[in-house]
Amino acid sequence: MKKTLTVSIALLAAIVMLAACTPQTGQKQVTTPVSTFSEGDDMKKFSSRQEILDFLKENSGAGSAASYGGIGRSGGIMMETAMAAPPMAKSADAAASSSASGAGAAGYSRTNVQVEGVDEADFVKNDGKYIYAISGNKLVIVDAFPAEDAGIVSETKIDGYSQQLFVNGDHLVAFVNRGEEVPSIAKYDIIPRPAYQQRVHALLYDISDRSDPKLLKDYNLAGNFLSARMIGDYVYFIAQDGVRYYTTMVDVPVVKEASSIAVQPDIFYFPQPEDNYNFNTVMSFNIKDESEEPQAKSFMMGWASTVYVSEDAIYIAYQKNYPYRYYEQYNEERFYDVIVPLLPSDARDSINGIKGDGSLNADEKWDRISSVLEDMYNAMDEGSKEDFVERMQKAIREYEVRKDEERRKTVIHKIAIDDGDLEYVAKGEVKGYLLNQFSLDEHEGRLRVATTFDSWAADDYVQYNSVYVLDGQMDLAGSLERIAPDERIYSTRFIGDRLYMVTFKRVDPFFVIDLSGTDPRILGELKLPGFSDYLHPYDGDHIIGVGKETAENEWGGVSTKGIKIALFDVSDVSNPKNQAVYSIGEAGTDSEALNDHKAFLFDKEKSLLVLPVREIRGEAKYDPRYGYYRQNVWQGAYVLGLTPEDGFTLKGKVTHSEGDEQQWGWYGSPSAVRRALYMDDILYTVSGKYIKANGLEDMKEAATVKLPYEGEQPYPYPVPMVSEGVMAK
Repeated sequence: MKKTLTVSIALLAAIVMLAACTPQTGQKQVTTPVSTFSEGDDMKKFSSRQEILDFLKENSGAGSAASYGGIGRSGGIMMETAMAAPPMAKSADAAASSSASGAGAAGYSRTNVQVEGVDEADFVKNDGKYIYAISGNKLVIVDAFPAEDAGIVSETKIDGYSQQLFVNGDHLVAFVNRGEEVPSIAKYDIIPRPAYQQRVHALLYDISDRSDPKLLKDYNLAGNFLSARMIGDYVYFIAQDGVRYYTTMVDVPVVKEASSIAVQPDIFYFPQPEDNYNFNTVMSFNIKDESEEPQAKSFMMGWASTVYVSEDAIYIAYQKNYPYRYYEQYNEERFYDVIVPLLPSDARDSINGIKGDGSLNADEKWDRISSVLEDMYNAMDEGSKEDFVERMQKAIREYEVRKDEERRKTVIHKIAIDDGDLEYVAKGEVKGYLLNQFSLDEHEGRLRVATTFDSWAADDYVQYNSVYVLDGQMDLAGSLERIAPDERIYSTRFIGDRLYMVTFKRVDPFFVIDLSGTDPRILGELKLPGFSDYLHPYDGDHIIGVGKETAENEWGGVSTKGIKIALFDVSDVSNPKNQAVYSIGEAGTDSEALNDHKAFLFDKEKSLLVLPVREIRGEAKYDPRYGYYRQNVWQGAYVLGLTPEDGFTLKGKVTHSEGDEQQWGWYGSPSAVRRALYMDDILYTVSGKYIKANGLEDMKEAATVKLPYEGEQPYPYPVPMVSEGVMAK
């Protein structure tokens, strides 16, 4: 009896759910088939603001991409004041000029990047002589070599939030996000009204005199900084801004130099409905020749989440995000395409007849259809009910997975670049979502893509991974799907004709995948505990993996432990091996390098690997000052040696913490080491407060430079976990 009741409830719930999705009386019935909600292949260019406005009103999700009103708008006629260069505050012991300090190092490290020849912006840069760093709201230039004479050369205040730099010879670019109040005049209005606007600035400095940088250009536009690269002397950066439109007006991207218009970019789009539209504006300029005009183009598309740049192209990727009306129509189509074909023939014929009756409105149709379903249900015996529900659930599950594979896709746009020129090429689509920029790689004119697909279909969770190959026009050339079912990608690294990929659920399968042809194939696989969040090439036969240890817990699941650094031997691609492992800390130990590859320093010739670490040590101890138990935390950099023959060896550790901070380690501490670099035989570690120099041979401290960091002391970590009384029990 209980089983029969369960079946009845399941069937009725399905009918009620479908009924609820039927348009109500007076509502506009959506007639666009689900199949038409696909992105058009042809890129188009808007010819006017009115054309943009008309497109948005027609295609945006109801209310989700629009912002109506007049007062407080950020568009219309702008009346900005010029962004003058902030005054320079020189330190007392600043050097007179760069030439007075002697030559730089013979060899020095550079930012760890994905693609050789394509520099990535970071908050620390060096040129073998000077270290350029963002400390709080200041650009600090440090004469770092030789280490014994290290000292601050200049400090430049930068208003706003800045953490990205490029340095090229005697020129520097700092990217800054600022919230600004911008007066504007609405269309056909007369009174300037204040509007709050987020803007991204690319500040170009002449640093030929390191003690006195001079602001040359202030390129700025509405939005937030998304990503930037530098190839040769050309800087490419992308700003992202939500589309704001109103009853009679739409704000469009405008690139300014200070307060003057520098570029009015063309705006391109694709005829596909989106729940939210965004302007993704790509800008380029010559870092060494400010007289060369900048270029910019804007693309109205979904919310970009991943940017990959090769030497020849920029790839902007985002997840498809259908407007709400897609899902309204989806439920109706699912009913007619999946449920109705499973019904007995008399019920099926009756429902199809009602569906085709043009004299009935939506409510009247559903009233009659629900009566047919009730009669059908009442005529079934219990066995037929169970069989029907089982077949219905199976069909819905399969249908939803198929539909998810169609709609849960990543859209990738390709923009060719050449000495600052920008030219849109094509777009492509692949199933699933990207993990990060390392999910994309261009090789010999083809784009290789690694994705994870997941779907909740009825009561089942479907998850798998795939590799796709797209040709130069972004058409699908080959694929390998359904790798490691029920797991997701944790890291990938494309190197030449191979892909190294780590997935994880309970163990870490390390895959070696052949990409020499258009159809990828798995060459070998290694299973071991833990996982790697970042993969880095050592040489042609070895790969470094940085991630976490794992272990089975008492509940039968898997718990994450400390950091694990592994060296994989891939000389025999059919049988990859774990050649060496180095472990750091206990559960909760972490490293910025797991999420940001620019925090990872490696040099094979020097047998040098440096990792910033926040290490959990030992058991929690009672701290009477705060009245709870806290874990002992060490913050600093692990300096390791690495060879295939000897594996990992600890050369030393460097910490910037002192006093109480050294014992407990504050979460988000300005003394936490975040980057490391070297000049000749000196290792430099960088935190928000200090730059420390240590000899690579003996790890002895050679110098400490205190940076002008200003900020409040953060809260201690971890937060209270147990009281003294509970711990005592």
